[in-house]
Amino acid sequence: MDFSQAINIISAIAPSNLVFAVLGLTLAAFIWGRFRYDLVALSALLGSVMLGLVPAEDAFSGFGHPAVITVAAVLVLSRGFERSGVVDVIAGQVLKVGERLILQLAVLVGTVVVLSGIMNNVGALALLLPVALRLAREHDTSPSLLLMPLAFGSLLGGLTTLIGTPPNIIISSYRGSITGETFSMFSFFPVGAVVALAGFVFIILIGWRLTPSRAGNASMEGMFDTAHYLVELKVDEDARANGMTLQQLRHELEETLPILGVVRDDQRRTGNAFYAALQTGDILLLEAGPDELKQLEDKLGLSVISADQDDDAADADSQVDTEGLQLVEAVVRNDSIMINRSIRQLRLHHQFDMHLVAVARDGERLRQRLRDIRFQPGDVLLLQGDDDMHEGLAALGCLPLASRELQLGQPRKLLLSLAIFALAIAAMLLNLLPAAVALSTAALVSLLIGVLPLREAYQAIDGPVIVLLGAMIPVGQALETSGGAALIADALLELGSSWPIPATLVGLFMLSLLLSNVINNAAAALLMAPIAASLAKGFEVSLDPFLMVVAVSASSAFLTPIGHQSNTLVLGPGGYRFSDYWKMGLPLSLLVMLVGIPMILWRWPL
Repeated sequence: MDFSQAINIISAIAPSNLVFAVLGLTLAAFIWGRFRYDLVALSALLGSVMLGLVPAEDAFSGFGHPAVITVAAVLVLSRGFERSGVVDVIAGQVLKVGERLILQLAVLVGTVVVLSGIMNNVGALALLLPVALRLAREHDTSPSLLLMPLAFGSLLGGLTTLIGTPPNIIISSYRGSITGETFSMFSFFPVGAVVALAGFVFIILIGWRLTPSRAGNASMEGMFDTAHYLVELKVDEDARANGMTLQQLRHELEETLPILGVVRDDQRRTGNAFYAALQTGDILLLEAGPDELKQLEDKLGLSVISADQDDDAADADSQVDTEGLQLVEAVVRNDSIMINRSIRQLRLHHQFDMHLVAVARDGERLRQRLRDIRFQPGDVLLLQGDDDMHEGLAALGCLPLASRELQLGQPRKLLLSLAIFALAIAAMLLNLLPAAVALSTAALVSLLIGVLPLREAYQAIDGPVIVLLGAMIPVGQALETSGGAALIADALLELGSSWPIPATLVGLFMLSLLLSNVINNAAAALLMAPIAASLAKGFEVSLDPFLMVVAVSASSAFLTPIGHQSNTLVLGPGGYRFSDYWKMGLPLSLLVMLVGIPMILWRWPL
C-alpha cells in the first residue's frame, strides 16, 4: 500500500470516527502515564492536524485562547500572594491552633477552601502543605490524617469562583464562544459555596476517619515514616564497619536493617548473597530512617554520600558534609522536570548546587543505585544545599516539606498585592474588562511594582498545564465540528428519553467525574463541554445547567492520586497508597453530586 492509498482510506473514514480514535488513544496514553500529559496532548493535536480534523492554520490557536491566558495570569498572581506575605499572615494564624485534631482539620481545611477561591487551588495547597506538616510535627499528629482532607478541601474551594480551578475558566470561555457572554467571577459561587460547605462538614465530621493513620511521627530530624529512605553509605578506611560482615554489622546495631546490596568496584551484589567482609570504599545500599542513619554514622563510622557526583569524583568530594549546609525534604510534583529522569541526567549539583542524599517512594522498595533511579511524582527526596534552596527547588518542580520559619512580606507590598487583585475583580464584576485582560493586567502591574520578580513569574507559569490546554482546545473543538459530540449526546438522549432531565444530568456528571479522575481535570472539561452543549440543544433547554454540571464534576477528582495535582502532592508526604483515595473520595463525590445537581437546577433552571 503506497502513501496515496493510505490517504484515500483515511479520508473515507467519517471524521467523527477519526476523532473518537484520536481521543481514545489520547485517553489511553493519559491513563498509562508513560509520557507526560503535555506531550500526549501535543501529540493528539498534531495527529488531529495530519488527519485533517484540525485545520493547519488553526493548530496553535488554543495557545491564544482566553482560558489559557487566564490560567497563566492566575498562576502569576498566586505566586505574588506568596511572595508578598499574604498567605504567610494567614498561615501564621493557622499554626496557633490547639492540639484537638478536629480543630486542626477545621482550621486547615477551612483556610484552604477560602484561599482556593481567590487563587489557584494547587497554589493554595502548596502554600499550606508545609504548614500542615509543621502542625503535625508540633502536635505529634499523623500527617495522613491532615493531608488528604487538605487536598480535597483545595478542590472544593476551587469550585467557588471563576479563577479557583481551570475547568471553571474553560467552561466560562466555552459559554462565551456559544452565547457571546461568559460566566462572571462569582457565577459559580451560589452552587460552589454550598457544595464546598457540605464537603467541608463531611470531611470534618466523617471523611478524615476514612483516611489511613500512617506516618505516625513527624520528627524534626527527618521525614515521617511514610517509607524508609533508600540511602548509600560508604565504608571509610577508619570506619569501625571496615572488616565486618553484614551479619556482624546488624548485630552491632541490634537492628535488622534491610541491606539491599553492596557495591564494590562498580559491581553490585545483593545483600543476602554478600558474605565477605566489608572493605574500604564499599558502598552499602540500604533502607533506613533518620534515627538509624544517625546510628550508622555515629557507631560504625559509615559516611552518607550523595548520588549526583561524577563517577570519577574524589572520594572525599562525594561525602555529605553538613557543616554550613542544610538538609531539606521535598516532594516531586507531577509537573516536575525530574519525572522520568535520573540524577545523572539532571546534573543536580552542577546546575542547581544541590546534592541528592536519599529517596523515599511509598509502597515500593527501591533497589537501584540512587544515581540510576528515575523519579516519579510523589517521591520524597532528601536534598542538601545552602541556606537558599527554594529557588532551585522551584526550578526543579519540588515542594519543600521540612519546617520553615514563616517570613512575613513587607506590609506595603502586601497591601498593594491585595489592592491590585481587588481592582481586577471589580473590573470583571462590572464587565469593564474580560477576565483574561483584567487578570493579565493585574499580573503585569504586580511585576512592574516589584511584588514578584520577573524570573519567578515565569517559573510560576505551569508550562505543562499551558501546553495541555493550548493543545487540547483545538482537539476538543474538533470533537464538536466533526459531529462526535452530537453523536455522544444523541446516545445519551436516546438512553434518557424516558428519564427526567435531572437523571441525564446525573449521567453527565458521572461520565465527566470518571474522566477527571484518570486524565487532567482541565482536559476532562474540554472534552465534556461540547457534549454538554449538544445535550442541552437536544433537550431544547438552557445550556447553563449542563455546563455547570461539567464544571463541578470535572473539578471533583477525589478518587485517585492522578486526577488532580493536589492529590499527587500529598501522596508521598502522607504515606498514601493509590487505593486510599477512593475510601474518602467516593462518598465525597456522591455528596457533591447529590448536593450540586439540585443546587445547579435551582440557580440555573432548565
